[in-house]
Amino acid sequence: MSEHIEIVSENSGIRIDKYVSENTELTRSAVQGLLEKNGILVNGVAVSKNYKLKTGDCIAVEIPEPQCMDTVPENIPLDIVYEDGDLLVVNKPKGMVVHPAHGNYNGTLVNALLYHCGESLSGINGVIRPGIVHRIDKNTSGLLIVAKNDRSHLHLAEQIKEHSFTREYEAVATGYFRDTFGTIDAPIGRHKVDRKKMCVTTENSRNAITHYSVIKQYGGFAHVKLRLETGRTHQIRVHLAYIGHAILGDDVYGKPYKNLDGQCLHARKIGFIHPATNEYMEFTSELPEYFRKVLDKLEKMR
Repeated sequence: MSEHIEIVSENSGIRIDKYVSENTELTRSAVQGLLEKNGILVNGVAVSKNYKLKTGDCIAVEIPEPQCMDTVPENIPLDIVYEDGDLLVVNKPKGMVVHPAHGNYNGTLVNALLYHCGESLSGINGVIRPGIVHRIDKNTSGLLIVAKNDRSHLHLAEQIKEHSFTREYEAVATGYFRDTFGTIDAPIGRHKVDRKKMCVTTENSRNAITHYSVIKQYGGFAHVKLRLETGRTHQIRVHLAYIGHAILGDDVYGKPYKNLDGQCLHARKIGFIHPATNEYMEFTSELPEYFRKVLDKLEKMR
């Protein structure tokens, strides 16, 4: 299934290939390839790669389905919290990539799911992401849901779209919180310079809302609970950094931590209406060892 993206240009005089590559995850060469195949239209018309944008130009990008990378089943242990004929709830360890991508073709959650489920996974997201309804970052641990058929996938995806899907996280954030609870309502879009990063911006962005409450403060750090109302890429990491409380160990939006490999962020709880029974189900994951060790260390430093 291809992905359709629409961007409204807020700049003029910039080449179309440069602008699209800076505002999507596509490389400049990939953008040029799409332009040659009329996969990118400006105001409904095909243009060349050296077309210079005008303010207000509407850019439609049709990103084709990724080619099969021979994703193979791998006998990787899974921490399955719940499973039935329609779905699984999996507790993903920190450091595991959810689906194959450039540089991570093996050892992913999808490789493990293919071994465990065989062909019993939804196909809506194609051969690269079978069964994957939503994702969490490589260095985020915790719960995510996997659909075994397309009907379940669509049902669950609609709940996420309608904000009725419960997603709660816990994190260790940097800095002292003056307000022990609050809501971060700030739109998120792709970073203009670093296309691998997201940022709070009003340009080519989508609304993003995160609710937070402080569980405990440790001087210059805080144990925080967060609830997603929306689910944008890197949303919690971007939002906490935006208010000056980057997640401990986040080397993209904050600073690396010497004794912590990646950010201290855990997907603690998910809740949803079961697509077959229409019953509300909720699951909670215990804080993993790496997270508890950080809290123990902070407690000793008080």
